Amino acid sequence: MENKLIQVNAQECEIKWHPKIKGVQIIEGKNNFPISWLNQQGYCEYSIYLEKFKGIFTAPTAAMTTGTSEHQKLEDKFKETATPSTFEEAFDLSKEKAILSREMFVIDVDEGIRGFIDEIWMTPDEIVIIDDKPGTRAFPSTINQVRAYCLAFKHMMGDDSRKIRGALRERGTDNIFWSEDFDDSVEDNIRFLLHRMHGLFEGTKPFIATKNPNKCRSCRYQSYCEECKL
Repeated sequence: MENKLIQVNAQECEIKWHPKIKGVQIIEGKNNFPISWLNQQGYCEYSIYLEKFKGIFTAPTAAMTTGTSEHQKLEDKFKETATPSTFEEAFDLSKEKAILSREMFVIDVDEGIRGFIDEIWMTPDEIVIIDDKPGTRAFPSTINQVRAYCLAFKHMMGDDSRKIRGALRERGTDNIFWSEDFDDSVEDNIRFLLHRMHGLFEGTKPFIATKNPNKCRSCRYQSYCEECKL
């Protein structure tokens, strides 16, 4: 595969920060949130409220710090052999030869999501979107994250009909431990979740706290959470 450092230009959109929700942007008049929040939503939805609405700050966990460091190492190594490219150039080239990129920005204004794909393979036959995770367990929250990346990329593909496949890979290895085709059923599933997320931001749906005490015990927001039953 040919390594490409892909730059995606989102400057044509009208962008401003939401006045009350930390991290949410308003793009073309619609709320837009980072896809990575779906991982947090699946762990405990109420923690998003505490962090993004109430503005509670806590120090990153050791796992978060390690994850950021490992991502950076992989990105630095990739840049040693990657050549710069626009998305349009790389996408057109991938119709003829395999292209690999890391930390590629994707955005879907209509669905109100944005984020950085850990790794993407663009080949003449298919698109494979990979999210690196510690361990080898595919949690619903991490699956939803990959599905959202697939949806955003599909929007960017236009009328290209190549199949999209989402995958989870054990960080620092070649072990892809979960994958699925991004078909119509999967797309409907993730759209339903995104609709709920936007309902949270708009105030039409309530934030629901986890009922799992094990999650509460390890939560960074435990001491601030009025929903905690410990």
